[in-house]
Amino acid sequence: MNKVIALFLILSLQSCQFFDKKVPDEKVLLEQELKKINWEQVDEFPSFSECDSITEKDSQQSCFYETLSMQLHSKLKDDSIAKLFPQLDTIQVKVIISSNSDLNFEPIISDSIAYNKPQLDSIFQLRLIDFPKINPAIKRGVPVKTEFQMPVVLKK
Repeated sequence: MNKVIALFLILSLQSCQFFDKKVPDEKVLLEQELKKINWEQVDEFPSFSECDSITEKDSQQSCFYETLSMQLHSKLKDDSIAKLFPQLDTIQVKVIISSNSDLNFEPIISDSIAYNKPQLDSIFQLRLIDFPKINPAIKRGVPVKTEFQMPVVLKK
């Protein structure tokens, strides 16, 4: 009986080693997870409130770009830009949407034509001051800053 108890004790002490697993290093796990993330794409695109009800990702993205393009065109089609810059028919606009829904629009001017950039910037800021709210893009459940360029056709 003593031998059975001794054998049981030895086996029970040895069996604990089978369950002893090393915990992975936090830094290694973090590096592995960061390598898996595609930092060039977001999980959810920025959106206007009228596009939020669309569930399909491609349709929601199309709705966002169409609404943004329509809003930019309607606000910038004023005659002041056409009078000040008659040779300008299309403007590339850098759109920056911060993680807290702040908007910034920067006109991108080609170097081949000389423009008064501060004047054009001020026109943009005045025209786009009451722009509709845009919800920020989402990456892994966190709102993130996004930047992209859009052409705005001024003359057709």
